[in-house]
Amino acid sequence: MRSYELMTIHRPDLAEEEVRTAVSQIETTLKARGVEVGETEFWGKRRFAYEIDHMREGFYSVFYLDAEPGALDEVNRTLSLSDAVVRHKFIRTDDRKPVTPA
Repeated sequence: MRSYELMTIHRPDLAEEEVRTAVSQIETTLKARGVEVGETEFWGKRRFAYEIDHMREGFYSVFYLDAEPGALDEVNRTLSLSDAVVRHKFIRTDDRKPVTPA
C-alpha cells in the first residue's frame, strides 16, 4: 500500500453543513473501495491565491489515505464529475507514516 493525501475544494456557495456531508460521503466512498482512511481535516472556507472559475474562495478538506494504486481511479473520476467540487488533487506521500486503522 502507498500513502496519499487527497485535497478537495468545494464550492463557496454551499452551506458548511452540506460540505461536511459531502466530505463524509467521500470518506465512505473511499472506505468502500478498500482505502484505509486516517485523519480527515476540514479547513473551512479559505480565500484562493487566484480566481478559479470566477470564484475567489472555497471550502478545503484534506484526507490522509493508504491505498493500492488502482483503488483511487474511480474516486478520482467521481470527484472530477462532481459539480460541488471545484478542484481535487491526490498527492503521493511515501515519507509519511502509514495510517493505522481505528
